[in-house]
Amino acid sequence: MATAESSLFTSLGPSPGLGEDEVELDCWFNEEFKFILLPVSYTVVFVLGLGLNAPTLWLFLFRLRPWDATATYMFHLALSDTLYVLSLPTLVYYYAARNHWPFGTGFCKFIRFLFYWNLYCSVLFLTCISVHRYLGICHPLRALRWGRPRFAALLCLGVWLVVAGCLVPNLFFVTTSTRGTTILCHDTTRPEKFAHYVHFSSAIMGLLFGLPCLVTLVCYGLMVQRLYQPLPGSAQSFSRLHSLRTITVVLTVFAVCFVPFHITRTIYYLARRLEADCQTLNIVNVAYK
Repeated sequence: MATAESSLFTSLGPSPGLGEDEVELDCWFNEEFKFILLPVSYTVVFVLGLGLNAPTLWLFLFRLRPWDATATYMFHLALSDTLYVLSLPTLVYYYAARNHWPFGTGFCKFIRFLFYWNLYCSVLFLTCISVHRYLGICHPLRALRWGRPRFAALLCLGVWLVVAGCLVPNLFFVTTSTRGTTILCHDTTRPEKFAHYVHFSSAIMGLLFGLPCLVTLVCYGLMVQRLYQPLPGSAQSFSRLHSLRTITVVLTVFAVCFVPFHITRTIYYLARRLEADCQTLNIVNVAYK
């Protein structure tokens, strides 16, 4: 996923001879590819995302009532994805205009907040689905109590609020800055605050991605162990096959949509914090974007 630290120069840290708010610019990034790749990519994601999620939301709202717990989690997952894709047209304009943000600092903060809000809400909704499936397969009696639609709705509300609360500091870190006639909308923060942002971002990643990912892996590992136990009857065999397919789909979503972003972002942050050489930074920067 692209970062908006998108000037052609990057700062590797404060220079001892400069003031507190001045940063030495000593590494040149060739990011011309970004001004074509990102607008095209975001446009495709916007069209596909809105085209798939809007009908899904309509079906949930008008055709699939009443909801069970799984439907509740799926609705909120689709809603979080829809909110994200609705923010993409502004980013398409931003990168097509070569990193110029004319929409104001407040809207820059909101768009960046919306991305991470969607990202981590999606992770937690998938985790809720995983735990719900785990209870249904491994602890069916507990699932009768904890798998009620009302409980699922309250849990989803809690996810929205908890993730939003955790990301409030992001509203203070993210800002805009001016370079000549260009207004940048930073995805992280100003260079002089970058070290603090890395600490905050690492804590958020561990809490809202690492821990849910671990819970999901444990749940599905226990489910696979249970499902591979001998079960008589073709109906049960079909149900087991369906459950294994669900496990495969969810793990694939994690592996494709979330893991690469967090790995490349972590490497990018480390490279900047450790003041890697320019060649390394360029390679990491391209991979991250």
